[in-house]
Amino acid sequence: MKNITDSFLCFIYWPSAGSFGFDTDILATNLINLSVVLGVLIFFGKGVLSDLLDNRKQRILRTIRNSEELREAAVEQLEKARARLSKVETEADRFRVNGYSEIEREKLNLINSIYTTLEQFENYKNETIHFEQQRAINQVQQRVLQQALQGALGTLNSCLNNELHLRTIGANIDMFGAMKEKNK
Repeated sequence: MKNITDSFLCFIYWPSAGSFGFDTDILATNLINLSVVLGVLIFFGKGVLSDLLDNRKQRILRTIRNSEELREAAVEQLEKARARLSKVETEADRFRVNGYSEIEREKLNLINSIYTTLEQFENYKNETIHFEQQRAINQVQQRVLQQALQGALGTLNSCLNNELHLRTIGANIDMFGAMKEKNK
């Protein structure tokens, strides 16, 4: 211990000759120098180091808080997105069901409309057939009547002479007179 103290004293002690000297005891001087440097560093560097560590701690805490806020916002947005997805899925299911029912309803309406149109066409066809039959019957009746009249006129013209003609006119005049008497 005496050696370290002597070295310390020698380190602090300046030779009287005014010259600068070196202490050759490296171990003793290094410990003293290190303790002085560490003391100065601790004394002056403590505040700087403390400030640096506090700043670093504050940045880390801010980063953690920001991360938590971002995570909470992301979770909230995720929940909102899930709610919207659920709502959209239920609405899509409703549209799908409504769409299918609408398609079925339209299909039934179209089928009913086609059946109605077919019935109308069938009625028009039957009416047209009936009309054409009536027209054909009327044409046949008119021809038969014309032929019968022509035959009767031919027969009358061939059999009718003046005497028969006068008798027919007289009978018609008597019938006409009898009708006139009845109406009075």
